Amino acid sequence: MNIGEAARASGVSAKMIRYYEEIRLIPPAARTASGYRDYSGTDVHLLRFVRRARDLGFSVAEIDDLLKLWRDRSRRSADVKRIALARLADLRRRIAEMEDMAATLEHLVGCCSGDARPECPILADIERPGEEGASGSRKRRRGAIDAGAPARTSTKTTKRAARARKT
Repeated sequence: MNIGEAARASGVSAKMIRYYEEIRLIPPAARTASGYRDYSGTDVHLLRFVRRARDLGFSVAEIDDLLKLWRDRSRRSADVKRIALARLADLRRRIAEMEDMAATLEHLVGCCSGDARPECPILADIERPGEEGASGSRKRRRGAIDAGAPARTSTKTTKRAARARKT
């Protein structure tokens, strides 16, 4: 099958298939007499493996390691588990960072009156240099956004306050 058919069958775009071949993540496809790529069912199976690994958040380097282990029938499942646990830990760390960002934005939105006045605690916070963590996100203490701003409140309290402002 040609690259378009392989792309449709595997869920990996033709551009990504070419890229994976270029970086040698997957072996180059066989070629027809006229020079076109010719993919087999085995190639599509391999591409589906890569696609599923990408869907689970594995990096290209991790996928390369997983492919090597997948092909090695004498592998130790502990080696596969180690890679998966590292990916899981990274995903959990990223989720925590995103939850922190959402909480900070929720707090800032709650502090902003959203009226015609030019004062905006959201912009004031963004322009203020902050303490940078390893991820580049600011570390905040409750109520540290603005001396006049209310302390961080629960989501329920923030939602109630937003509804009260609308009425």
